[in-house]
Parts: sequence; structure tokens; C-alpha cells
Amino acid sequence: MTERKHMIIGGFQKFSLLDYPDKISAIIFTQGCNFRCSYCHNKQLLDENPSASAINPQEIWDFLNKRWKQIDAVVITGGEPTIQPDLIEFMQKIKNSGFLIKLDTNGSNPKVLKEVIELKLADYIAMDIKAPFEKYQDITNSRVDTKKIQESINIIKNSDIKYEFRTTILKTQLSKDDILQIKGLANGARLWFLQKYIPSENLSENSSAELNYSNNEFENFRKIIKDSVSDCFIR
Repeated sequence: MTERKHMIIGGFQKFSLLDYPDKISAIIFTQGCNFRCSYCHNKQLLDENPSASAINPQEIWDFLNKRWKQIDAVVITGGEPTIQPDLIEFMQKIKNSGFLIKLDTNGSNPKVLKEVIELKLADYIAMDIKAPFEKYQDITNSRVDTKKIQESINIIKNSDIKYEFRTTILKTQLSKDDILQIKGLANGARLWFLQKYIPSENLSENSSAELNYSNNEFENFRKIIKDSVSDCFIR
């Protein structure tokens, strides 16, 4: 694969009231991910190679420069942002423009996360905890160094910035025993969200019901996680 020197942006959402807590944000979707989770709802962003639909970063800078009074924050998601070679420089430019930054990550690159935090480039980090470590390869359909996942968890948990951990739970992938194991991975964390699976458009409501646990089951999972963290919510 040819080495890339510049960030590839696969999507841009100009306004969101949901993705950065209590802030109006714009969302940048980076192109490329090192995981292949079956439930990913951004499958068009998995391929790391640039495409004809890639967005010119200058379009984003032009928009942000015009709308800086209307937007509080920029969310950088993906894909997986930390595999982008110029993420640090990109975040520095956003920060210098006066915006808050929320970074979404799968936690596979603790070195990058450590640099982001040390340079105070992120104001909020959201990290996915996919599964107990012994199931990570099955859930992500990728080779994963779980030591790096744990390192990322510890780096984020011990930082001073706002953060959340989150776990997407499907009946076909995670059981109650798995949840019991997962809760120990980020013991003492401030905030953890348990997420229901959001089906793609081609799945029926019946298919969704087959994949998602009931509300009562999710509440039981929440209570399990809540024992080890400050707050846990269902999303």
C-alpha cells in the first residue's frame, strides 16, 4: 500500500446537536479503519484508499472559518482517526481556530492518544470497548493487540479531560458473562455508555429485535457495569 501523507476525509456533517455533549458541533469523518466490526454503520469509510468522493480539507476550513460563531466544537470520527498520518497537525489547526474537539477512537493506537492528550488537543474523547479481550479478534474481524487497547483505556481514564467509554451490545456477540468480564477493563472510569445496535436500512424491525437485547436486559447490563464506574447509561 502506498504511504499516505495527508488525512483523507470521507464525510463531513456541518451541524450536529447530538455528537458533542451540550455543544453544537460539526463532524469530520476520516476515511479508513483498522477494524472490521460487523455492526459498523459507516462501512463506506472502512477502505483506507482515497476515493473520488474524498472531501478536500480546504472545504472544511472554509466552512469553519465562516461559521465559527455558530459552532462550538468539531468531532473527529471515522473510520478510525488515529491511523491518519497527520491527525496531530490537523487537530492543532482546528484548536488554533478556537474550536473544542471531540475525538472518537477504537483505542488501537495508544501512542497517538497519549500525544493528543499531552498536547491538550482533545477536550473530549470517546473510546469503544468492543468486547472481553479474548473475543476482540472475533468482534472486530481484525488482528488486535489487546495490550494496546488496555493501554489506551488507562491513558484516557487517568487523564484530566472529559471522556466516555462505550460498548455496542448485540445478542449474537456479547453475553452476560462477557459483560461481567468487560466491566473490569475500565474499573473506576467516570462514564460508560451501553449502546443498542442501530440496524442498517435494509434490515427489518424483526431483524433488529433479534439482534438487540430487551430494555430489561440492557438495564441489567447497566447495573453490572455501574458497579465498577461512576456513571453508566443506555444509549
